[in-house]
Amino acid sequence: MSDRIADIEIPDSALAKAATDLVRKAASPLLYDHSRRVFLFGSLAGVRRGLSYDPELLYVGAMFHDLGLTETYRTTGQRFEIDSADEARRFLAEHGVPEDSARIVWEAIALHTTPEVPYHMAPEIALVTTGVEADVLGIALDEIPAEARAEIVAAHPRPDFKRRILGAFTEGNAYRPETTFGNVNADVLERFSPGFVRPNFVEIIENSAWPE
Repeated sequence: MSDRIADIEIPDSALAKAATDLVRKAASPLLYDHSRRVFLFGSLAGVRRGLSYDPELLYVGAMFHDLGLTETYRTTGQRFEIDSADEARRFLAEHGVPEDSARIVWEAIALHTTPEVPYHMAPEIALVTTGVEADVLGIALDEIPAEARAEIVAAHPRPDFKRRILGAFTEGNAYRPETTFGNVNADVLERFSPGFVRPNFVEIIENSAWPE
């Protein structure tokens, strides 16, 4: 029998269980609990907005969205979001999920730090971003009933979350600072990574190889 938290059913299919196991092994409790909250907050928003979405795809998107920050999966010079998305697509292909569905999950993860764009895409894509923004930024937190928030945090606590998630962002990106250009993690490295100098878009244009 599947678990229910804040009246949201946690998917318990073989695929969902495999995703849970993979993330439990690779991620810290901080990222595991955060990812579960992302699913729950995103699901609550989906219900509230009357969206038709696939809970299993939303679950995998939420669970894998920060996997590229972990030691196991931060192995490339790509943005961490793409590392996370690529691993989700590999995982879904391995479990026989059709490419169209895998692409939705890939886009949900790859775009979850890109403001506004996900809200104009498939519901699963929009709801991963909604869940992330609720848990990390507190956006639209007042739209989530206090009892639901309390139940979710009781199941997946967030002690000292603000400081610890910023630490995870710093650790996961400090060795590949160039990948944070144009996204929110440049703010993190500017604050917490000694020696980081934020690239300037205007200067890049002015100093490009074009002669004029």
